[in-house]
Amino acid sequence: MRFEKWQALGNDYVIVERDALPWELSEERIRRICEPHFGVGSDGILLLARPQDERYVAELRIFNPDGSEAELSGNGAREAVLYLRASGWTEEDTFTIVTRAGELTPTITGPDEVSMAIGRASLSSPDYPSGPPEGTGTLSAGSRRWSFRHVNVGNPQCVVDVGDEIETLDIGSVGHEFENHSLFPNRTNVSFIRVEGSRVRARIFERGVGETLSSGTGASGAAVAAFLDGVASPITVVLDGGKLAVEITDELDLTLIGSATRVYSGELDGGFVGALAAA
Repeated sequence: MRFEKWQALGNDYVIVERDALPWELSEERIRRICEPHFGVGSDGILLLARPQDERYVAELRIFNPDGSEAELSGNGAREAVLYLRASGWTEEDTFTIVTRAGELTPTITGPDEVSMAIGRASLSSPDYPSGPPEGTGTLSAGSRRWSFRHVNVGNPQCVVDVGDEIETLDIGSVGHEFENHSLFPNRTNVSFIRVEGSRVRARIFERGVGETLSSGTGASGAAVAAFLDGVASPITVVLDGGKLAVEITDELDLTLIGSATRVYSGELDGGFVGALAAA
């Protein structure tokens, strides 16, 4: 079974085409492929399929390493877009793909760079059903109270301004409590941020993943929260893996700009494919 490994600011995904799969992607198979020491090792799997609707170049499904399915990944979508171009699915610079979160329209602006309209953010959603219209709230985690803002950018984001604690905070433990808090019935991603003038420093805890080097949707949620607090667009978000730019309109329409690169192409060993078939 052929696959490719791509990364965007350290956020790495295995990319496979549905027609190349000898079986369906079950939760157990996803976990075993993503496992660092016994599988390929990745932050998830990007599954690409030929769409029935000719308006789209591809249908993209995104799976977390715990086997759950995500609505959207900004980094993963950029990787998928550049894969589609490199693999001959399209020759266009601007095209549309479809995800669980809806349509995405990227523009390839350089060999490794994509500018991608990812839709309109919202501050109220079913992912925070008890929240007020502005998406703000408080919760208890790690034996303290936290203020946050919920932002839906195709998937649920919880943005927490921690100021000068940003570099020392143990987000691995407190992030798990945020992710699984009863306020968020669909779990949530978490961005811990500090606003630094026109930039935002962010550390990301992803739903179903844990702490990651970067997240496109996490950066977008962080940028929206900063924008609502007065930071002008475009906003540079500084992540552990590098920088992303987020453009935001007054209506909260978002464009995410960043890079992605292929790491390698490979083929799963027949024995491993057989073991997955039996899983």
